[in-house]
Amino acid sequence: MIRVGVLGAAGRVGGEICRAVAADPALFLAAAVDPGHAGAVVGDVEVSASLDALLDASVEVAVDFTHPGAVMDNVRWCIAHRVHAVVGTTGISAGELEELRALAGEGAHVLVCPNFAIGAVLMMRFAEQAARHLPAAEIVELHHDGKADAPSGTAIATAQRIAAARGSEAAGAAGGDVAHPGARGADVDGIRVHAVRLPGLLAHQEVILGGPGQTLTIRHDSTDRSSFMPGVLLAIHAIASRPGLTVGIEPLLEGP
Repeated sequence: MIRVGVLGAAGRVGGEICRAVAADPALFLAAAVDPGHAGAVVGDVEVSASLDALLDASVEVAVDFTHPGAVMDNVRWCIAHRVHAVVGTTGISAGELEELRALAGEGAHVLVCPNFAIGAVLMMRFAEQAARHLPAAEIVELHHDGKADAPSGTAIATAQRIAAARGSEAAGAAGGDVAHPGARGADVDGIRVHAVRLPGLLAHQEVILGGPGQTLTIRHDSTDRSSFMPGVLLAIHAIASRPGLTVGIEPLLEGP
């Protein structure tokens, strides 16, 4: 049985992860950490303010759904204490990923995923395939108004995959009206990305690709946080067999 600790355990996603872990017969929820909610109880576990609770509970895998300002320190701590880390917190830069790639090793493995919903992973894959055949693409991502980062990690990863598949800058990526420079969205590797933050949303993204006389729209919607749980559980089960840094859960979907 794998002993799991959840960071950000009192948050909406963190609480959902705690319940999913507790319901999996091969996993054991051993620790919950959330500095702002110490003393609360999640399932049968009292929430701690300190990462030391992971050591006290002999945690093997820590799952981090915290905040962009805290995640890197959390993962560095996990690596230093030989605890595998599954990270769903977005906002990790390319430079920070390279740091994790250098730090992660046989003692502590790290998996960082911008989106654990399997449908979102497929959306990115399909957009990458379509980008080889349609010359222009833009991304619209829509999230709840409490999301700290914009563009989302999923949108950035999608844009990077589209750009790499195309091998050249996207068609039609001009900046637009000089008086309103944000109207065309952010430029991510030549792909325009538009971020929407509104109450009532959870996590949604559409990729619109265009060519002469046609468009193709690929859209994924997470309407409930339960959509992330199969991917999170898959990562927890697999992380011990994946030394170093793994980015995304797509490699896990292909099997060992």
